[in-house]
Amino acid sequence: MDNLDYGIIGNCRSAALISKTGSIDWCCLPEFDSSSVFAKLLDQNIGGSFEILTDESYAITQEYLYNTSILVTRFSDGPNTFEVHDFMPRYFKQTGEFHTPPEIIRLFRHRSGTPEFRIKYDPKLEYALGETVSYVKENFIISLTNTAKFDSLFLYSNMGLDKIAESQFITLTSDGYIVMGYNEKIFRPTMQKIILEYELTKVYWLQWMEKTPINKKYQKQKA
Repeated sequence: MDNLDYGIIGNCRSAALISKTGSIDWCCLPEFDSSSVFAKLLDQNIGGSFEILTDESYAITQEYLYNTSILVTRFSDGPNTFEVHDFMPRYFKQTGEFHTPPEIIRLFRHRSGTPEFRIKYDPKLEYALGETVSYVKENFIISLTNTAKFDSLFLYSNMGLDKIAESQFITLTSDGYIVMGYNEKIFRPTMQKIILEYELTKVYWLQWMEKTPINKKYQKQKA
């Protein structure tokens, strides 16, 4: 594993490192200096990760959505293609304050065919110092540990909580989402809400880039 070959997403409150194959191998929540929930970067055996698994026929490419911090990982075997758009929400609210919830959104974009994949969702809370146990509830998966101290993590999705928890095959025929966060939600996420979070975050970063000086020496040259 090349420990230097990672993309990063964040919201200026925390961040996550994502491998070239779409695996979240490092993340601390709710803040930068909080204990880790995924730490495969440090220990491949017990650190914990959040992986997207396809068979070897899939080619995997990765790039940032232009002028944003939204990381796009593309999986394709030719006729069957999907993308995972990873981001942590950040944008201005009408009150003028920043919206920066301690959560990661993984937006699955169906591009063609009937792509299949599995999710390996293996959080290890509190630096994996004790046992983390996950339970499938009606509306979410909750992961808990109380060995070192009590901590919890919540996951919401429209792609089948049992399939995610049991790492079963998922066949993607339309867009899907996974929201993983530090807090339980009062209202269940919906695709409409996820798309809104995505677009608002995208606009925030586009506006940020518009105000940021750019050194042309290191930019891609136009043909």
